[in-house]
Amino acid sequence: MSNEPSATGTSPRTPRPGAQKSSGAVTKKGERAAKEKPATALPPVGEEEPKNPEEYQCSGILETDFAELCARSGYTDFPKVVTRPRPHQNFVPSASMSEKPTQDDQRLSASCSQNSLESKYVFFRPTIQVEMEPEDSKAVKEIYIRGWKVEDRILGILSKCLPSLSQLQAINLWKVGLTDKTLTTFIALLPLCSSTLRKVSLEGNPLPEQSYYKLMGLDSTIAHLSLRNNNIDDHGAQLLGQALSTLHNSNRTLVSLNLGFNHIGEEGAGYIADGLRLNRSLLWLSLAHNRIQDKGALKLAEVLRPFELTHREVVERRRLLLEKGSQERSRSPSSSRHGDSKTEREKSQTMGISSVALADKPEKMQTVKTPKGLGKKKEKSGEVVKKEEKSGSGQSPTQGTPKKEDATKAGKGKVTIPEQKMSKGKGPKTGSKEKRSILLESEQLVVEATEMVNPLLEPVEHRDGKVFMPGNKVLLHLNLLRNRITEVGLEGFLTAVQYQVQVSKPKSSSKGPLGLLWLSLAKNCFDPQCPTYTMIQELMLPRDPVKAKVREEEATAT
Repeated sequence: MSNEPSATGTSPRTPRPGAQKSSGAVTKKGERAAKEKPATALPPVGEEEPKNPEEYQCSGILETDFAELCARSGYTDFPKVVTRPRPHQNFVPSASMSEKPTQDDQRLSASCSQNSLESKYVFFRPTIQVEMEPEDSKAVKEIYIRGWKVEDRILGILSKCLPSLSQLQAINLWKVGLTDKTLTTFIALLPLCSSTLRKVSLEGNPLPEQSYYKLMGLDSTIAHLSLRNNNIDDHGAQLLGQALSTLHNSNRTLVSLNLGFNHIGEEGAGYIADGLRLNRSLLWLSLAHNRIQDKGALKLAEVLRPFELTHREVVERRRLLLEKGSQERSRSPSSSRHGDSKTEREKSQTMGISSVALADKPEKMQTVKTPKGLGKKKEKSGEVVKKEEKSGSGQSPTQGTPKKEDATKAGKGKVTIPEQKMSKGKGPKTGSKEKRSILLESEQLVVEATEMVNPLLEPVEHRDGKVFMPGNKVLLHLNLLRNRITEVGLEGFLTAVQYQVQVSKPKSSSKGPLGLLWLSLAKNCFDPQCPTYTMIQELMLPRDPVKAKVREEEATAT
């Protein structure tokens, strides 16, 4: 009996043979797992090395490049690049569509509804829609991103893909949740794109700081800019007006600007009008569906007819005239001779040269300055040649410049110039400095097509001690549909249209500005049958090129 409790007491202490086996199996499995773990972790590390987005060379195919760069950047659920869907053209409903569907048709429609349901879910997924060139199915012409937020990560990938697209012409971003920071990033990648990129559309992207004006910088190459439905107010319009033109700078690449469906009021329209005063590149402007009233309308109409220059503009115009005059004298030998007459005359008076000494040297009247190194060497030879040429000539003393400046120039070392050059140099003498500067700039436009004439150097009119500059005749299209303009604002546009009709007539052979060709004032706060609006329509109807072409086609058809 004494041995039984001891046996029972010692029996729990003895380990079971099965427990020892199980613990040994656990230890062996742990050792195996510890040995196998490094082996399973090594292959992904080796695969990450070649997947470096910086080392990838884009091929110019957006679908391939974008997917590869997203995969290398660790971006798994990225938007797909798809072709932009187009509506079916020339769709004519057949007579069979009106018949009742059969049982087979109902079964087919049920299966199609399931597919359409899946396609609807796919439709809401973020995509990058592209439009291809008709000649080249792989060349992207336009990019459309709509309805999903574009972050810095996507912009960083696009900054590597877009430069390889040599045929890219337009980028359209509609409701992509842009911020002022992402807009700055987007503007930074635009210079990296191809030179064919000329159109940018940012619609439905309101920004707190309204920094859309950065797209219209002096170094911008955008020709067509659309900023519809961005809640742009008067402050944003002020920034855009300053981007169009200021007293010292103006945008020279923007051709069309769409500011429709915003919150621009009277003050904002005035800022846009101030930008049009000295801008000579914008051809198309839309301010439809805004809050412009009569005050803003009168400011816009004022720019389209001769307007008075402010004091600052008059001062800047005089400075430009002096600057262009100095450039003219430095480039043209004859003009420099006329321009230096005052300084030479003062020098001759201080030197005390007598009129008798000046009369002995009439043959040196047509001389110009040369570089200092050549003056001394060619002084004597030039004088001898000129004496031989002029010995039998009977040139009148009225031609050329006064004799005082000729005498002083002769003592400094001169060379002669051919007679043909002197005959060309006599023209600018009769004109004023303003005309000469305008002629000089017109010659520069022929030589350098990229340089534009400053509007402040255009011919002006002086009335009652004020300087009036001709109105903007470059703007062709102005849309003010659905604003708050009354008949008071119409009077200003009537005066502007009458001036445009008198000054500029649309001709195919004319190379000058055509003036305003299309003006939309419908759906405003006035009666469509009022006499002022009727007169504006009658004046603008012959100028509309689209309606004129339709009338010509109708006339030829009849």
